[in-house]
Amino acid sequence: MRRALLGPALGIAVALPAAGCGQHEFEPPDREAKVREAAASYSQALFDTVTWDAGGARELLGNQVYVEHCRLCHGSLGEGATDYALERGLDVPALTRDDWPRAHPDSLRRVIFVGHVAGMPVFGEGDLTLREIDAVTGYVLDVLRPDVQGS
Repeated sequence: MRRALLGPALGIAVALPAAGCGQHEFEPPDREAKVREAAASYSQALFDTVTWDAGGARELLGNQVYVEHCRLCHGSLGEGATDYALERGLDVPALTRDDWPRAHPDSLRRVIFVGHVAGMPVFGEGDLTLREIDAVTGYVLDVLRPDVQGS
């Protein structure tokens, strides 16, 4: 008896949304426009209020952010060119290369915040907080690239 009553109700519920979807075509936001918008709102001064107590909280949060948001493309040790990135046609740099141009806190924070049109997500427009961006910057530079610690 229950099946007989639910069958027509479910058919109506499924038919209504399907009819609406046929009239609207989804268009994702233009990547270039998102990057331009993030670049316009970026300032290094945004990070002036981010402070850390001694202890390792920055490193712990940075590790967590890296694992959740960076590891798939950049690899567990920052080696880049992961299978995930290659399958998607992304040219992902190794964060540990000697000549990596982002090996400075200001440059790295900016690219994390702003992203770029080649595939780096725009994390500064709501995906990550300033504190999380600062933490993952510290993790990359101090843990994955200890050669630039203190720069």
